[in-house]
Amino acid sequence: MVAVRRALVLVALLLMPVLLVPATPAAAQNDDLRWAVIPSGPQGPNGRGAFEYEAKPGDVIADTVGVSNLTDQPITFTVYSTDAFTSADGAFSLFPAATPPKDLGTWTDLTPKSYTVQPKTRADIAFKLTVPLNATPGDHAGGIIASVVEQQTTAQGQQVNVDRRIAARIYLRVAGPVTPTVQVESLTVGYEAPALPFGTGDLVVTYRVKNAGNVRVHGTARVRATGPLGVGLGDAAEVTVPELLPGAEFTVQKRIPGVRSLGRLTASVTVNAEAKEGRLPVASRSASVWASPWGLAGLVVLLAGAAALVVRWRLRRRSAGLR
Repeated sequence: MVAVRRALVLVALLLMPVLLVPATPAAAQNDDLRWAVIPSGPQGPNGRGAFEYEAKPGDVIADTVGVSNLTDQPITFTVYSTDAFTSADGAFSLFPAATPPKDLGTWTDLTPKSYTVQPKTRADIAFKLTVPLNATPGDHAGGIIASVVEQQTTAQGQQVNVDRRIAARIYLRVAGPVTPTVQVESLTVGYEAPALPFGTGDLVVTYRVKNAGNVRVHGTARVRATGPLGVGLGDAAEVTVPELLPGAEFTVQKRIPGVRSLGRLTASVTVNAEAKEGRLPVASRSASVWASPWGLAGLVVLLAGAAALVVRWRLRRRSAGLR
């Protein structure tokens, strides 16, 4: 009875909603600093959400970036370009200021330079992007950043410099052979046994989706659990695979509850991805884990014991001359 009560308490705790409280900054940020960085042109912004180009090695692209001061005071920005990468959580990210670019960020002639923009105005800054003769085919990504460094005070009273950055993305497709490829890597499966002998446990599946090609890809992924003889044991909710830049990886962990320990359990991952060229072949991978069927074995032993007692009881009745 105590074990049953503990199990019910555990289930209740698992079903309670989780409240996520945002972290409180050490010092209040200066919300008066507001600005925007967008693609622009000779006549001003032209509705582009990002800089997107297709070019050949050796091409030179001329363009304009607009840095708008949305406040009532002058702001001095440092404007520069750098490389992009896909972060661990799948977000489009840019190298920090202290990390020198090695790819697209070096092809853009925006070396760090200060620009003072007057209130409620926009500075249209011209730049050129030169594609190297040895540029590799496929997609390259980066960004043009306008940053403001402001001083803040921590809870311990220390003065720290905080680099606040806003950027416009750059996507460049270099002409040549493209290889849109997605792989499922490093698939591991674990089983968390139930608290009660005849209960169900959780199948925990961790896998990594890798963009092994040279163009951007995105898509969806799903996990399916099966038992012996392919018996279906459950599916995890579909996961959105965010935009992955070439070489990027995205790690996913999914939990499939309510899985019985029936021996060998298998998790199968399928990824449906697509690129600019269209839908890619489905990528898949499977892995298994052994979940000892103690509950089932105990039930079999119990039934076998009960059958043995019945047989023994009948034999005794017969030996005593009873029917």
